[in-house]
Amino acid sequence: MFTELNSILNTSPDSFTRGEFILVSDRHSDASFLIHHFLSFYLRSRCKVCFLGLVQSFCHYSAVSQRLGVSLTQAKEKGQLVFFEGLKESLSLLIPQENNTESEAVNFLRDPAVGLRSLYEFVRSSVNSSGSVEEGAEEWGPPVLLVDDLSVLLSLGVNFGDVLDFSHYCRSAVCSELQGNMVMLVRCNGEEEEDDGDEETEALLKGLTHQCSLNLHVQGLPTGYCKDIHGKEAPMELKPWLPGLSLKK
Repeated sequence: MFTELNSILNTSPDSFTRGEFILVSDRHSDASFLIHHFLSFYLRSRCKVCFLGLVQSFCHYSAVSQRLGVSLTQAKEKGQLVFFEGLKESLSLLIPQENNTESEAVNFLRDPAVGLRSLYEFVRSSVNSSGSVEEGAEEWGPPVLLVDDLSVLLSLGVNFGDVLDFSHYCRSAVCSELQGNMVMLVRCNGEEEEDDGDEETEALLKGLTHQCSLNLHVQGLPTGYCKDIHGKEAPMELKPWLPGLSLKK
């Protein structure tokens, strides 16, 4: 975990605000370190975590979390972590094999017009299980949904409106109904003011910005990287490993 970021957000694994939707976004930079931070943060907080990993394998997240002092394998075995490996599930659908079972959660790959209802149902069943405790099983805290990254769904042919609806229903179920938290990553490749930018991604980012309670945006500095100066309009002083991070509430 990044203790400096926890200090800025005035939070800790023992004390954090419930019912928050945290939007993580980046532009010409890489905000994935924030996803790794929140994954280890909420596991340390003993929350029940549902992680939609749409861009990397479980091994990737596990290796990074190991460096942060958290074992994803143990979290899965204990039932604290439900990990949806999008790459693996997509492969089983696109290249069927006898021993593999297709996941209904990725049926939008066959027909993007069906929307993300099945993926939402997977999320809902995963986070609802946090409230039921079997005899002898450990009891976990509030549910948390993490998505890395939501904008990938657009490149897979899913309609922008369906992605925004998916976020809205997840927020209603996780944040409002269950008083848990939600963290989603959205990547923007073009410049915001350019006409040839990705219009759907920009529209998704704006829509999610209106939904979220906290927006963490990572962007390369216009003056370039500097060891001692961390942004010409930085709202606060941050370490060099947090260049161009801005916080909006």
